[in-house]
Amino acid sequence: MGMCVMPRRLAGVLIAVMSLAACDTWLGENKAPPLPGKRISILSREKVAEPEISGPVAKIVLPPPEDNDDWPQAGGYSNHAMHHMVVSDVLERRWSSDAGTGSGKRRRLLGQPIIAEGKVFTVDASSMVSAFDAMTGKRLWHTDLTPEDTSEVYTSGGLAYEDGQVFAATGFAQVVALNARSGKIDWRQGVTGPMRGAPTVRGGRVFAVTVDNQTHALAAEDGSVLWVHSGISEVTGLLAGNSPAVDGNTVVIPYTSGELFALKVDTGGVLWSDSLITVRRTENVGALMDIRGRPAVDRGRVYAIGNGDLLVCIDLKTGRRLWEKEIGGVQSPWVAGDYLFVLTNNNEVVALEAKTGRIVWVTQMQSWEDPKDREGRILWAGPVLASDRLILGSSDGKLVSLSPYTGDMLGWEEAPTGIGIAPAVANGTLYFLTDDAGLVAYR
Repeated sequence: MGMCVMPRRLAGVLIAVMSLAACDTWLGENKAPPLPGKRISILSREKVAEPEISGPVAKIVLPPPEDNDDWPQAGGYSNHAMHHMVVSDVLERRWSSDAGTGSGKRRRLLGQPIIAEGKVFTVDASSMVSAFDAMTGKRLWHTDLTPEDTSEVYTSGGLAYEDGQVFAATGFAQVVALNARSGKIDWRQGVTGPMRGAPTVRGGRVFAVTVDNQTHALAAEDGSVLWVHSGISEVTGLLAGNSPAVDGNTVVIPYTSGELFALKVDTGGVLWSDSLITVRRTENVGALMDIRGRPAVDRGRVYAIGNGDLLVCIDLKTGRRLWEKEIGGVQSPWVAGDYLFVLTNNNEVVALEAKTGRIVWVTQMQSWEDPKDREGRILWAGPVLASDRLILGSSDGKLVSLSPYTGDMLGWEEAPTGIGIAPAVANGTLYFLTDDAGLVAYR
């Protein structure tokens, strides 16, 4: 579908309420008449965060988009700092494939697609790993990770790739390594508990976090345990998980307790720790202090956001907080050059200065399918920055692009169904995994 470009506005001013009739295109030239049916607002006026830069409008300058051949693990690379990637000026849906079992009452899709060796790898809600040709969407192989002695179905956390192997963190309390070409299982390693987040792999080590807040460092070659680190065990947590970030000789571990640890990659020794907890929130969901969004590490700084209403920037070497904001969220922060983009628990997309934490602009996304009666809660996934567009997906089946410079909405498109996982980007292509396990490629 095509692009509907809107006039640029002053940074930090809340974008006006728009109907889908006003801008019913997404990322390219208009090729179809407006969609039939009732028009509802993509954006709303529920803003809580406020811009902090007064006077002349701050001009956001981003690094130029760069090509990336792979997206080898959740969040892209092991440090989860992908900056600005390339996609085409006009994006069209090229193919869609069935990736297996989608989200339901008993289980959920949690793992972001990963891309390597010209393949897209997915894990469905029934722990089946599949490989697809990245250009055509043809399924190349699939492997069920369910152990032979298990009849129950558990949600698996996600995937990571390195040196010809795909590593899966499963709900069966096992990390499984597969051959990326054939899908053959190379090894299984039991850990202390189920996993809901994808593993992170770097330099022959696999890092996986269990729901009981224990990090297991395994040898990628054979799955042998190198070391284990324990955080505070939590009885409850959000039905999701996240992944450690690895940069150099440091691995940054997020736990459901709100704890954030920096550990030595080779020994698991503690370098520093922090806690992403505030006392301001009183709602039941807010009482869960999970760090569900993957931390990002860039140029010696750690960016992390917790469900307990705290966004922090921390010096990677010393653990000293450089700044903090009472902003909570469960999606991963996106760092791009000197700016940071986050999606908050209030469905706001916020742009901040990465060095200072000052808020540049805020855009409020629609939170309800029926805003008048506040019914049908909408959840958003993202953002991802590609070719001067912040891209998000929603639980009610919308794909939306915003300007990273102003927060203005550039356009939208209907997705096949709801989206709860941020897209992956490689070779100029966006890959979405929908809630019903549809793998969709836009190029």
